[in-house]
Amino acid sequence: MTTPLVKDRIYRSPQALIGGVLLLAIVGWLGIDALLRGQGRTPWLALAALILIVPLVAAFTLRPAVFASEDRLRVRNPFRVITLPWGEIASLRSGYSNEVIVKSGAKYQLWAIPVSLRGRKKAARRQAKAESDVRRGRTGPGAGAAGRGLGGFGGFGSSGGLGEPEHAAGPLRTETDKVMDDLREMLESRGPAESAQGEITVRWAYELAAPAVAGAVLLAVLLAVG
Repeated sequence: MTTPLVKDRIYRSPQALIGGVLLLAIVGWLGIDALLRGQGRTPWLALAALILIVPLVAAFTLRPAVFASEDRLRVRNPFRVITLPWGEIASLRSGYSNEVIVKSGAKYQLWAIPVSLRGRKKAARRQAKAESDVRRGRTGPGAGAAGRGLGGFGGFGSSGGLGEPEHAAGPLRTETDKVMDDLREMLESRGPAESAQGEITVRWAYELAAPAVAGAVLLAVLLAVG
């Protein structure tokens, strides 16, 4: 009897994906227009700029992702892919950025899970308001304004019509902080597993770095001789 394969959990930033697609569309439109209609050195400058900019935009917006499986965490950053067995991870830290800290002391940033300081402040305000409403006895069905203000449709105000305050299940968190909580739970449960041991591997994304470097060199040469 074979054990069914468990799919990796994949974490990406929707905002980065949307921004990357829009940036690539704008760069492509301007660059192709310059290639077709430009005169003199303009087409060459446009070509060099495209070779430089397109890989960079793709690397920093479309590429970042975090893949969490039962045995390892795979971090795909702009120019590197870091494979980290759970047994080699010491902690997952959230500050101004989300990071993986391994037992050797090395740190790897999670580009695909960006920190939203604005979201944290908003969640803190909502949490403070929820606690204030609870203290004033506004947790039941009559707390319409409080429920709507927190959850849009009363989602945070009650549970199953019993008047249980939502914050009883835990403080309000931003989406990226919830993701980090999930990863910490996986680290705690899978870290000691025998199959989650191994070596950390790092692979550089030369397929993106090489075109960007070539474009930068070509652009510098064209500007220098012009």
